[in-house]
Amino acid sequence: MSVTSVLFDLDGTLVDPAGAITSGIRHAVTSHGLADPGEARVEALVGPPLQIGLRTLDGVTDENIGSIIAAYRARYADTGMAESVIYPGIVALLDALRSAGIHVAVTTAKPINIARQLIARKGLDAHLDAIHGNADEHGSMGSSKTHIVAEALENGQLDPERSVVVGDRHYDWDAARENSVASIGVAWGFAQGDELQQADAIAVTARDLAVLLLGAERANTINFDEDFMQEGAK
Repeated sequence: MSVTSVLFDLDGTLVDPAGAITSGIRHAVTSHGLADPGEARVEALVGPPLQIGLRTLDGVTDENIGSIIAAYRARYADTGMAESVIYPGIVALLDALRSAGIHVAVTTAKPINIARQLIARKGLDAHLDAIHGNADEHGSMGSSKTHIVAEALENGQLDPERSVVVGDRHYDWDAARENSVASIGVAWGFAQGDELQQADAIAVTARDLAVLLLGAERANTINFDEDFMQEGAK
């Protein structure tokens, strides 16, 4: 398949939250007098809208969920965005895709305003063609990302048969499947159990992902070391 557009998930795919999401959720929950669910339990919540994931935790109710989310977002804005880092090789890959004439967009379950802030803060906006996220900050659309991928396809006038969704959770490839789009799962994110096996293909490294999207010959021309040098210079 000749790929003409790639739709990337954000946290766990382009950006490593570096514990900011999980520690933020644990802080928000315990600050409301609830038991700490632990890191492993909270890692499973990275992916769907926060409103959906939090409801699976003991003690979270209709009465306190709004306050818990507010506490989480305040901490995330304060320290979480700064702690997050771009995964190695991602910037080089994004630039190679765009140089090849491929439309590169983000499709995230994050509220769109928060996604834009994070992307701008990490300097990723200069490497993307579009950003799509949840217009509904309360997550009433449920855990599905189908509508977000559909929006990206429609707004960009993209061909589903020549598009690929790249992500780290089943929400990403479920949304791809619902929109007749191929999917690639990345092994460096937050996939649970054998979740990755549900994607059409799996990439273990950014170079693997480049081969899947661009072919081996073009992927071999990408200097992935540039990302490591830039990170070290910060």
